[in-house]
This record gives sequence, structure tokens and C-alpha cells, in this order.
Amino acid sequence: MKNLILLLALAASACPVLATQKTATLAVAGMTCAACPITVKKALANINGVTRVDVDYNKRRVVVSYDDAKASLHQLTDATAQAGFVSTPRESKQ
Repeated sequence: MKNLILLLALAASACPVLATQKTATLAVAGMTCAACPITVKKALANINGVTRVDVDYNKRRVVVSYDDAKASLHQLTDATAQAGFVSTPRESKQ
């Protein structure tokens, strides 16, 4: 019985967690100066699992690539809000 439990534990730990790389586009309100995109980018880049942040100041949007096993869309919008910029999801891709 102990061998069976050990075998099951080893098998479970050998199975990788399936994470998906996702991309989210957020509309960001309140970006009014050249420093604003830098602040938004830093806030998002500090989230564990975020792999890329592209801010478009002229369109007032940001495109974020992230590992959904480590980060969530809620964390992204919360990070921008904590930095002083309300963001709204516009689209998500896998």
C-alpha cells in the first residue's frame, strides 16, 4: 500500500500544470502625459507571470502578455488602478 501511495505521489508531481500564455488588451483612462505610460508599464511588469507590456499612449491602451497560471486579468486591472489608472479589458486572446 505504501508503494502505491508513493507511486501516485510521484506521478502527480511529474505531471506539469498546463498554463496558457494569454494576451489582454486594456483601455487605460487618465493617461495625460509622457510619464503615464511608464508608470502603467512598471505597474504591470511587476506582476509575477507578466512577460510583455506594450503601452500605446496615443490610443490609451496597453497590451499585456501573461502566464495565466501565475497572473489573472483581475490582477492586471488592479495593478493599473493601484498606479492611479483605471483600466478596462477590451479583448483577450490565447
